[in-house]
Amino acid sequence: AEFIKGEIVNQSVHINLDDQVNDVAPIDEADNGHLAFVDNPRYAPILANTKATAVLIAKKYLDRVPEKTAAIVVADPYRAYSKLLAKLSPQSMRPLPIMGEEGVSEAAHISPSAKLEDSVTVDAGAVIGAGAEIGAGSLICAGAVIGSNVKIGRNVTIGANTTIQHTLIGNDVIIHNGAAIGQDGFGFSMGFGGHLKVPQIGRVIIQDKVEIGANSCIDRGANRDTVIGEGTKMDNMVQIGHNVVIGCHCVLVSKVAIAGSTTLGDYVAIGGHTAVAGHLNIGDGAQIAASSGVANDVPAGARWGGTPARYAKHWLKDVAKMRSEARKMEAEAKKKS
Repeated sequence: AEFIKGEIVNQSVHINLDDQVNDVAPIDEADNGHLAFVDNPRYAPILANTKATAVLIAKKYLDRVPEKTAAIVVADPYRAYSKLLAKLSPQSMRPLPIMGEEGVSEAAHISPSAKLEDSVTVDAGAVIGAGAEIGAGSLICAGAVIGSNVKIGRNVTIGANTTIQHTLIGNDVIIHNGAAIGQDGFGFSMGFGGHLKVPQIGRVIIQDKVEIGANSCIDRGANRDTVIGEGTKMDNMVQIGHNVVIGCHCVLVSKVAIAGSTTLGDYVAIGGHTAVAGHLNIGDGAQIAASSGVANDVPAGARWGGTPARYAKHWLKDVAKMRSEARKMEAEAKKKS
C-alpha cells in the first residue's frame, strides 16, 4: 500500500499484502491471493461479488467492497495497478529476446564497422548495417534490419521484422514488431506525362521513452526531419508522414494517419482511425475523437470530432439533429405505407 501511496481503509480486514497477495486478476475472475482494481464505472457493480484478497479502488466505491476483501483507496486505481504490476512482472515491461538468449547471436549479420556497447542483445537473423551504433542494454529482435549509420540509444527494444533507416533513436524506446521507420515519404511532383519523384533527404528523430506499435510506419523527412517527441505513445498501424513533428507525451491510437508537415503540440490525444491532413497545427492538449477527419488547425486544449472535424459540442449537436431528421423521415415513410 505504501508503494502505490494507497490506504487500506477497511481496517477490520487484517492482511499482509506482501504475504497474502501473489498475483493480479480481473475483478470478475479474481480469487483468494489475487489483487484486482476498479477504475471504469462499468465494472463497479461487479465489485460487490469479487473474491479478490485486495482491490484498488477510488473512495467512491468503498461501500461496494465485500467484508473479506481489503479495500486499498488510491487517487488513480489504474495508474496504481500499472505501477504495482510493473513491480510484480518486470519482464513484461518490454519485449524479450525471441530466442530467449542474451548476447549477440552467431546467426546475426553485423557490419564490422557497426558499434555495439556492452550488454546489447542481437537475435538470430537480425541485420545491422555499416556505421550503425547501438547503446548498452538494447535488444534487436530476430529479423530486424538496422540500416547504415542509424543511431540507437540505451535500453531500446527493436521488435522482430522491424526496419529502421535514416533514424536517430533516444533511450528507453520500444518499437514493436513489423514497424517501418525512415523509409521515403510520399513525395511526388504531380503532372501530366508522369509524376516526378522528389528525393527525400531528411531523417527521423525519435526521442526518449517513446513507444511505437506494431506495423506502424514513420516516413523520413523530405527536406527536414520527422520528429517524435519524448514520451509519445503510438498504437499499432499508425502512419506518420514526412516532416511531421509530434510533441511530447502525445497518444495516437490505432490507424491514426497524419499527413506530411503537420505539427502536433504536447499531450495531444487522437482517437483511432482518424485522418489528419497535411500542413496543419494541432495545439497543446487538443483531443480528437475516433474516426474523425481533421482538415483545419485545432486550437490548444480543444475537443474536436466528426468529419470534417469541429468542436465536439457542435459535432454532437449535428449528430443529434441528423438522428432526429432520420426518425421523422422513417415515421413519414410508415404513414405513407
